[in-house]
Amino acid sequence: MMFQKVITFLEKQSFGVCTYFAEKLDMSISKIRLFFIYASFLAVGFPIVFYVLAAIFLDIRHYVKKIRLRIWDL
Repeated sequence: MMFQKVITFLEKQSFGVCTYFAEKLDMSISKIRLFFIYASFLAVGFPIVFYVLAAIFLDIRHYVKKIRLRIWDL
């Protein structure tokens, strides 16, 4: 019960990194997620660092786009 709530929360509040890569590479999201999971085991956590950096980059990119739209609305 508690595990399902955690899974649901993570799916709703995730950073969207896997979704972004899946759309850009025209692949399914589950394959991208499995790649990150398997690569994390094989590369001793490096993909996790990459995932966090990509999430920060995508968040900053989204914030900059939002500011640009506000500036041009003046």
